[in-house]
Amino acid sequence: MKLYSDFAPRRTRQVIGDLLALAAIAAWVWLGIVVYQLVENLAGFGRQMEDAGAGFKDTMTQVGAALGGVPLIGGGIRAPFDGASGAGAALEQAGQSQQVAVSQLATGLGIGIAALPILTILLFWLIPRMRFVRRAGNAQAIVDTSAGIDLLALRALATQKVSALTKIDLEPMAAWRRGDETVMRQLAQLELRSSGVRLRD
Repeated sequence: MKLYSDFAPRRTRQVIGDLLALAAIAAWVWLGIVVYQLVENLAGFGRQMEDAGAGFKDTMTQVGAALGGVPLIGGGIRAPFDGASGAGAALEQAGQSQQVAVSQLATGLGIGIAALPILTILLFWLIPRMRFVRRAGNAQAIVDTSAGIDLLALRALATQKVSALTKIDLEPMAAWRRGDETVMRQLAQLELRSSGVRLRD
């Protein structure tokens, strides 16, 4: 697998592009985490509500139990405290529900803020890089075969610009047909250069 071009200018651009893309991905991940933490802090109100509801429920239950033991009037006095205990339980449950809602919102916002930019970066950076890696690997595999120069020269005739071909020879196809090794090697170098591979001597 060939990650970078053999030619310094293109290799430098690739390295800089990789570093910028990775830095951008790290920055968006960091921002997503920050947003998640900021929103998650809002769950503190829900925890306070849950604690207050639980404390109120326990206090009213204890008071109702204590007053319920009073002879003759205990049953009548206990009923309002049992009702207040139920209100405390409802407040406790509301606090729990608020924490769950805030946690879900924090997760959704954190992922949403980071995911779209990261997917965009991957689309415009990773796909072209993988395309280069595949093309450079294929070119390197061809050049290592016995007929590599011939095949690359033929591919150059099919894919390269006419202006680039005529700089090598005014009749590049004719030169390829007669097996002109110098022209074929230059055509192969032209094709390899576009793939980021240097032809070894």
